[in-house]
Amino acid sequence: MLPNDPFMLLSYINTQLRDFYPSLDEFCKSNNISQEEIETKLKTIDYYYDAEKNKFV
Repeated sequence: MLPNDPFMLLSYINTQLRDFYPSLDEFCKSNNISQEEIETKLKTIDYYYDAEKNKFV
């Protein structure tokens, strides 16, 4: 279950990407989660996925 709060979600996703996954796509596939849903929620707090850095910035 993903956190509903966008700031908590940001922290959770970036930690997962840093520690366990080489990309957002891999994280989403492994956890059966919609990448679009994550990106949309984090856009509400002006964070966007940077594939080169493999984190939301």
